[in-house]
This record gives sequence, structure tokens and C-alpha cells, in this order.
Amino acid sequence: MEGAPAPRLCETASGMVNAVGLENIGVRAFVSEKLPFLRRYRTAIVANVFGHSIAEYREVIQVLEGAEGLAAYELNVSCPNVERGGAEFSSEPSMTAGVVAAARKLTKRPLWVKLAPKLNGISAFARAAMEAGAEALTIANTYPALCINSHTRRPSIGNVTGGLSGPAIRPITLRLVWEVYQSVAIPVIGLGGIEKPEDALEYLVAGATAVQVGTAHFIDPRASERLVEGLREWCQMEKIFEISSLRGSLRAEIG
Repeated sequence: MEGAPAPRLCETASGMVNAVGLENIGVRAFVSEKLPFLRRYRTAIVANVFGHSIAEYREVIQVLEGAEGLAAYELNVSCPNVERGGAEFSSEPSMTAGVVAAARKLTKRPLWVKLAPKLNGISAFARAAMEAGAEALTIANTYPALCINSHTRRPSIGNVTGGLSGPAIRPITLRLVWEVYQSVAIPVIGLGGIEKPEDALEYLVAGATAVQVGTAHFIDPRASERLVEGLREWCQMEKIFEISSLRGSLRAEIG
């Protein structure tokens, strides 16, 4: 996939809007050129899988099934910056379930599903994915957004619209993580606006088992290393011996 036209990024007051459009070299080139390099590292490699149709999701997974070194697949059914296959598979829970079920028949590797940030009804999509065979849910993709250059009266990015990420979305996505955590029996992976240890801790308290960090790396390529060290220091200071003990510990009772 060639991806979206340039420019692809626009900085906002508290984050950024991007429309990269999932540019990639294709699954066969990934297996032959990229995966051997990634296997050198002692870490779990998760392949983010995308397709314009269920048949394409199936084809990608069939190729990856023949490769060593992958710990899991993350089914991306929610990219807002492609014409087909992104929001389309997030329009109805049954469509999300269809992609997951098709993938489940092809692999025994764990399946994560990256959901769209549905402000109403995300739990229905989460349950549909779980019942179709997902082992974890990634909450959530970026929020559809638009940046405009007032001088030229033109969009600031080549795709016209893009996806908002960064600190601006963290409180909204935290609510979605908390909502999904209460409605499913599989792990939730939270992401959106994590820049400092306290941000990651908020997601854990809301119910996340793990977090992902994206936009912060545009500012500091070693952001994840800094976050891990900061979390270790915070746990020592608070006398938290297992960080997993924080999961879902939000005290949301009234009064």
C-alpha cells in the first residue's frame, strides 16, 4: 500500500492529526525482509494485520502463519484513514465479528482486535470480537479529525481528514477502556496520549492489562524506555510489588 498523500502529519495544541494511510511493503516482503531483523530482538513481535476485505485479512494471515517469530496478530478493523476496510468493519458488531471469526479459523496464535473509538456502544463491538475468538482488545484507534490552514483555506494534511492522537484524547479513551473492561472477560490494551508514567497508570487503574505508546515517540524516540523506568520508580515509592494489582482498581462509587 502506498499510503496517504503528503503532508501526513499536523501538530495540534495537544497532540497531532495524522493520515499515513497504512503505508507498507506488503506481507510477503515483510516476512522476507523485515521479520528476520525483528527476530534478533528478545521481545514479542505482534503483527498488525489489515485488509480491504475479509479475503485479504485471510490471505495476510495465511502468509504470516508460515513465518516464525510472531507472538500474536492485532487485527486492525478501525483505521480511519483508508477508503475501505477501516471504518467499514467497525460499522456493525457483526462485521467486526466476521473478520475475527475468519482469522480464528486460520491460526492458533493469539488475536488482538484494535477497535474504533466508538463513544456510544463500544461494548457491543468488544463483546462481538471476544465471542468470535479474540484474546485481547486494543482500545482504541485514533479519532476522526480535521485541521485547516486558515490562510490557504485548505486542509493541513493531504488526505483532508485524519486521526487525532496524543494527550487530547486520553480522558476520552480512558472512559472507553473502563467501559470495555467491565463488559468483557479478556485483557484490554489501552492507548492514547501516554507521555508520562502517571498516564500509563491511569489506564491500568481503568482496567487495562497493558498499554501502547505511539505519538510520544515523535517527541522522544526512547519514550517507552523512559516510561518503564518511571513506572518502576513509582511502584517502589508507592510500595506496589506487582503493578498488575492496580488493574481495574478504579473507585468509581458515588458518595
